[in-house]
Amino acid sequence: MKVLTLLLCLAQFWGCQAAPHLPGLVYRELNCDDPETEQAALVAVDYINDHLLGGYKHTLNQIDKVKVWPRRPMGEVFELEIDTLETTCYVRDPTPLANCTVRQLTEHAVEGDCDFQVLKQDGQFTVLFAKCHSSPDSAEDVRKVCPQCGLLAPMNDTKVVHAVDVALTAFNTQSNGSYFQLVEISRAQHVPLPPSTYVEFAVAATDCVAKEVTDPAKCNLLAEKQYGFCKATLTEKVGGEDVAVTCTLFQTQPVPPQLQPDGTEMSNPTSVADSALPPPPQADPPVAALVVGPVVATAPQASLPGHRAHYDLRHAFMGVASVESASGEASHMGKVPNVAQPSIVVAAGPMARPCPGRIRHFKI
Repeated sequence: MKVLTLLLCLAQFWGCQAAPHLPGLVYRELNCDDPETEQAALVAVDYINDHLLGGYKHTLNQIDKVKVWPRRPMGEVFELEIDTLETTCYVRDPTPLANCTVRQLTEHAVEGDCDFQVLKQDGQFTVLFAKCHSSPDSAEDVRKVCPQCGLLAPMNDTKVVHAVDVALTAFNTQSNGSYFQLVEISRAQHVPLPPSTYVEFAVAATDCVAKEVTDPAKCNLLAEKQYGFCKATLTEKVGGEDVAVTCTLFQTQPVPPQLQPDGTEMSNPTSVADSALPPPPQADPPVAALVVGPVVATAPQASLPGHRAHYDLRHAFMGVASVESASGEASHMGKVPNVAQPSIVVAAGPMARPCPGRIRHFKI
């Protein structure tokens, strides 16, 4: 009996010694479909689209997890896991995201998986940390819903590059405006019936007139960039091939103002060489769809892009060194904000709320 009493005393003593002296940090665990959570997630999606260097805009599909941590001296940090879906809007397309169509399963959909930390301070949301990757739906799943649909093809596939060359040549041949150069191949699919290659690619206007170009290598992109986006199908036929291409031209983007040493803006000076150039042709409307084809054409081989079938979101933030938080502190990409340390005991928040949240479109 004395031994048992001694053991109980030792156990109580050990428990008192092992108990933490400082209270842990407490996080809020919101519902994944809570309006405040969704507001933070939408800011995260806007951040993705604002920093994409190529490919297509993404839209929110589902919020998987959310924790809200206190941030000293003020504010809160939303720790989010979200899923996105690729839309059909090219990244430079001015169409508002709300009006962009989500790419369907039959078109070989692409899903994004992202981790974000978003600061909320004084009612404003600011992204502190972002990490994403994306992947296409499996070929097996596409075949289940559409056995004859085309699958994504590598962008440096020989047939893909040839289809883009032929389509761009056909567009420039029938254009009455600027000569356009290839910016990137954005998407490609091999279609089984009829045997054809479908491609989507981005272009930009040059200082040459399409009808007068003799040496494309001497054409330079305009200072005020005008981009376009093209969709084309190259169909294989006995004795040749037919191409049908549609290009939509976006409004010209003004040249960003340059800063003088004192911080004031100055207008971009026009050099002698620039003044000698002909003004950009106005035959093409700022935003218009131009359709040509079917035609038979040949074109020089374009430079091959990387061996990939889609624009992976893991490359979305290349070249973005840091962002400024609402408190004025610089939070470098890849650096987790100082909201909690693994060595600190974290007290559980309220009872877990429903997560993951609702699926807005479909799940891959």
